[in-house]
Amino acid sequence: MIITKSWLNEWIDIKGKSGAELCKTFNSIGLEVDRHEVYSVPKKIVIGKVLECEEHPDADKLNVCKVDIGTSVRQIVCGASNVRADIYVAVATIGAVMPGGLKIKPVELRGIESVGMICSSTELGLPKLEDGIMVLDESIGSLKLGSELSQNPYFNDDLIELELTANRGDCLSINGVARDLSAAFDIEIKERPKAQIEEKQVGIGRILHLNHSKNADVDLMYKALKKSDFTLPLLLRLRLSMVEEVCQSAIDALLFYATYSSGVILRAYGYSAFPIEQEKAQITLAQDEDDYAVVQGLEKASTVGIVQYDSSRVTDEDEIMIIEASYIQPDVISRKMAEKKIENGPLFYRTSRGSEPDLDFGLEYCQELFNTYAQTEIYGGTLELRSSYEEKVLHMSIKDINNIIGMDVDKTYITQLLKNLGFGVLKSQTGQIVISVPQFRHDVSHDQDIVEEIVRLIGIDNIPSQAYSFTEKVHKNDASVFFAKRKHYRQRAADCGFFESVQFVFNERAVLQEFDFPLVEEKLDLLNPIAGTLDTLRSTLLLGLVEASSANTKVGRKQVKLFEVGSVFDAQRNESIKMAFSFSGADSVEGVRNNGKPNAIGFEKFVQIISNVIGDFELREVELSHGLAHPYQSAEMLVKGEVIGSLFKLHPSVAKKYDLESTYLCELDFDTLKFTLDVFSSFSKFQASYRDLSVVIPKSLKYADLKDVITQVQSAEVIRFYPVDTYESEELGDNMSLTLRFMLQSEEKTLEEEDITSSMDTILSALNKELGIALR
Repeated sequence: MIITKSWLNEWIDIKGKSGAELCKTFNSIGLEVDRHEVYSVPKKIVIGKVLECEEHPDADKLNVCKVDIGTSVRQIVCGASNVRADIYVAVATIGAVMPGGLKIKPVELRGIESVGMICSSTELGLPKLEDGIMVLDESIGSLKLGSELSQNPYFNDDLIELELTANRGDCLSINGVARDLSAAFDIEIKERPKAQIEEKQVGIGRILHLNHSKNADVDLMYKALKKSDFTLPLLLRLRLSMVEEVCQSAIDALLFYATYSSGVILRAYGYSAFPIEQEKAQITLAQDEDDYAVVQGLEKASTVGIVQYDSSRVTDEDEIMIIEASYIQPDVISRKMAEKKIENGPLFYRTSRGSEPDLDFGLEYCQELFNTYAQTEIYGGTLELRSSYEEKVLHMSIKDINNIIGMDVDKTYITQLLKNLGFGVLKSQTGQIVISVPQFRHDVSHDQDIVEEIVRLIGIDNIPSQAYSFTEKVHKNDASVFFAKRKHYRQRAADCGFFESVQFVFNERAVLQEFDFPLVEEKLDLLNPIAGTLDTLRSTLLLGLVEASSANTKVGRKQVKLFEVGSVFDAQRNESIKMAFSFSGADSVEGVRNNGKPNAIGFEKFVQIISNVIGDFELREVELSHGLAHPYQSAEMLVKGEVIGSLFKLHPSVAKKYDLESTYLCELDFDTLKFTLDVFSSFSKFQASYRDLSVVIPKSLKYADLKDVITQVQSAEVIRFYPVDTYESEELGDNMSLTLRFMLQSEEKTLEEEDITSSMDTILSALNKELGIALR
């Protein structure tokens, strides 16, 4: 949002405030200043009037002008195509130093003496307004010949660009910014002059009729006026160029100026764009096939708040034009655009962020501009349609407000501050206030929002620091347990060399779709994404880790170990917490032990590192459904038979796309991770025995099948077992030798050979019966 000090001063008296003071105030009240520029016309640039303009006798493109500068009449040679007699111009007199460093001196151009220079806007350091010289008019004040432009506030101005947050659509106008300054400086907004009503005005009802069948969640108001040809005054052109706005016509420019100033969305329709019945143009408000509110004429004239179609614009043939002021709640328009995106126009951004709902005010201001600059005939009255609006009312106590702020703020000060911001204080009793939230503050709905408004106007630096006081009773709940669990596993991951990655909870829908991850249903998806690449809620943490690993690899890191604990969402937008890890590149840092040439991270080492973080788990071969996983190096992770997540190598094609070396990833359901006190049990005082069992098994046999058979028949003395060796040879063919080591121990005695042999025989018999496996 770009503003100028002189423009603001028309709405609130800030003559005594410097540009630097305004910037400091804006920053302190949460309207961040992104840019501050000072426009200053040099001295010795004066107002002059061209008395005569004749062609140069020796140059086709030059004119010899007689210019009255108040103290004298100067002869100036000018090459601008728009120079002519009887216009007021900016004249650089002898001795003036232009912004580019040029010093004005008497010169001779093709044999004709020239004493001074008639200036264009760019030559004065201002934005470009037109081709040729800048023609002055009375919109900038009295045109007193010889007076210096350096004394004119419109040519010596502060331009300030504000970086507004998405919720502050109420400040997308001069009126809105002035309202915030009114609260910050405790200065009243200037009262706007009322448009003059002529006694013999023809009523709008004689030429226009509004048809509607049902409430369309929009507010509309119409005014009609007779079209007249007019030239946009210099002041308006200067300001529009400063805010970098280019309009197709003087009417469009005047309407945009009114919108930019008041905050009310304004459009102009040609009278001929609507059908005529009983000598009245018929405007019809309807719903289109996508459930948008549309203004219908001979064709579709506009989609309210979103776009106006060219067929409805004012043409040269139109003698009457219709001015429309509209308002639609930003959440309504955002929801509709999320359900079905359609073409939008230049005013859509303002509508979607929250425009000014006071349509009377906007049309009054627009009428004032047309009266001042176009001297057009305006029809009396308005046609309007209002939607229902439920006023938001908040009940708060001064004590609660002060407790949240951390200092005692006077109730009278709070009341006045809120009134300056446009809030209504409906009732003020001892210690209690009832606050009515204005419709233009759609972002305020809770007590905390009111406190935030008070704090930003007081200024965070003006709130004294206090010693921390913990008044809440210590108690344990789900939130505190989750916090402690998250802290525990974050610390474990950091202890194992992982760095924490913090990502948005958003992903790009197209990328999730590319890799076959679940997607949030479109009807439940984001209404107003912060960026095109963050247009949906994420269903996995893995994509963020892959992108972060890629970014780190591209800046020269040879080993990238990352983890994240965060929220993901399913198709129904149900939230769950996941923990994910990624390990890319070398398995260790360069050093003496690896001769400066570390190996790439492998499956076995990655599994061991994850185990160091989360504890023991088992792996089971699985084919994962998403496109990030390697088809032959993917596994489910199980604890006590329950699946807690998956672990896999990144697919080679994906690794190539993201310029990654060997990369492994793991994603876990955070709720399944253990976070309970360890329960210790007694252990046997008798010696443990170990027995190796070498069996011949088919290469195609899964270890999980073999383990299931042994688990079902093992005796109580078998404490644990695990593979220790494999052997393959030509003699074994499609088979292989697998050696299992068993640990046996009894709580009651030292096991004898017969006990051990019996346990082993039971296991061998079961393996032979169920799987056809025998000793090697």
